[in-house]
Amino acid sequence: MIGIRVTREFEKRFRDLPALVQRRAEKQERLFRENPFHPSLHTEKLRPKDREVWSLRVDRSYRIIFRFLDGKTAVFLTVGPHDWVYRVRW
Repeated sequence: MIGIRVTREFEKRFRDLPALVQRRAEKQERLFRENPFHPSLHTEKLRPKDREVWSLRVDRSYRIIFRFLDGKTAVFLTVGPHDWVYRVRW
């Protein structure tokens, strides 16, 4: 099981999400805790790959951006619309 930490950025952006997206994100978080590479998460490493930044799918329109801190913990950096989170440079 993976532990999750969140940044203030993530907390703020999460609060601003529509309620339905928040519920979907919570469901995906539970899956992530059990298996960060569960097929429905579509977990992928972002480029440039040496930065060790990953994304997971909340739904077709929203993503969570995160980093693995170690084999047991990840930190959720931010959450938002697909196009926006992929434009941010981590």
